[in-house]
Amino acid sequence: MTTTAIPTSTSVSESAVISAPLSQVWHLIKLQSFHRFWSAVKTAEYVKEPATSPETDIVKWTFKDGTVLDVKLEEHSAIDHFITYSVIDANPALSYSSVISTIRCYAVTAGEKEGSTFVTWSGNFSSDADAGVIEDARYKRQEALKDLAATVTKK
Repeated sequence: MTTTAIPTSTSVSESAVISAPLSQVWHLIKLQSFHRFWSAVKTAEYVKEPATSPETDIVKWTFKDGTVLDVKLEEHSAIDHFITYSVIDANPALSYSSVISTIRCYAVTAGEKEGSTFVTWSGNFSSDADAGVIEDARYKRQEALKDLAATVTKK
């Protein structure tokens, strides 16, 4: 009997309304600052690869479970309040070829949540990512968004 992979979407998107102004939330959405809000990340530090240009930003995230990811800033907009990054190296190695993620922040300007920030965190994975990878990414984004909310609301 042969087993076949369960077809799955290779993208994930999680979101949260955070009870803090955009300026306070956006201040933490920098690759080198993730350890300041995401409890799973032990350290986040710049890495300069000899083969990269001086304009390339690479940050090494060391997680409390021992996982190490090198993430590359692909795009950053202080005007539209988003960052896009990719994982370029991992230890232990990832079970899929690639992922590119985007975090976007929006000011909530009306309604009962006015003055809050709406944050989305999406990820687009290569086609070799399985359902377990997608669910893990969903869980980690949910946890990180909860951590972000807790960090900015205790200030």
